[in-house]
Amino acid sequence: MKDIAVLFDLDGTLIDTETQYTDFWTNQCVKYHNDGSLSQKIKGSTLKSIMERFFSETPEISQQVINDLKYFEANILKYSFISGVADFIKNLQNHNVKMAVVTSSAKDKMENVFRVHPNFKELFDAILMAEDYSKSKPDPECFLIAAKRLNVAPKNCIVFEDSHYGLEAGRRAGMTVIGLATTISTENILNEADYIIPDFKGMTLKKMLEIKTRKEAVL
Repeated sequence: MKDIAVLFDLDGTLIDTETQYTDFWTNQCVKYHNDGSLSQKIKGSTLKSIMERFFSETPEISQQVINDLKYFEANILKYSFISGVADFIKNLQNHNVKMAVVTSSAKDKMENVFRVHPNFKELFDAILMAEDYSKSKPDPECFLIAAKRLNVAPKNCIVFEDSHYGLEAGRRAGMTVIGLATTISTENILNEADYIIPDFKGMTLKKMLEIKTRKEAVL
C-alpha cells in the first residue's frame, strides 16, 4: 500500500464546515455586492484568490472581510468530522496507506482545527495549506505537490473532494477522484467525479481500490 496515496480536501470533505462557510460568504457577497449567489463561486478557492476576485475594491473592504473571516473561524465555526471519516482513516492507517490533507485554507485557520482536534496532525503524513502553492484550485498544482511530497505517482493517488474546483483539480492532476455530496448534490457533480459518496460511512480501503480499478479499466 506504500505505492498509493489518499489526498483529502478539508472543508466539506474531512470536516463539516462547508455549509457554515457558505453562510459566511453569502452574507459577505450580499453586503458588498448585493448578490449572495456569488458565494457558490468561492468554494475550493484560497483566500488570496477570493479577495482578488471579489473583494479588492478598496483596501478597507479587503481588510474588513479578512477581519470578519478570522473572527468567524476562531469563534463561531464548528469543526466536526464528516460521518465515517474517522473509521476510514483508521482503516487506511492499519494498511500503511499514505495520506495527506490538501486544503485551500491558510495556516491561521488550520491552527483553529489543530486546537479543536489536537491529534489531527498525527493522522496524516502531510498537511498542505494555501501557503504551500502559488495557484488555487481548479489548478492541479496542489495535488501534484502533494503526490510529490508523498513520493507517489499522480495516477496512484485517490482524491476525496466536495467542490467543483477541487474535483476539477483532481481530474486535471490525473488522479482518481471521489466526490463528496455533502454540500453539492450528487446530480451536480455526476460528470465531475469517478464515484460519488454522501459521506464516509461504509468506505474502506478495499472499496476505494475497487473504484480506482474500475476507473482504470474504462480508460
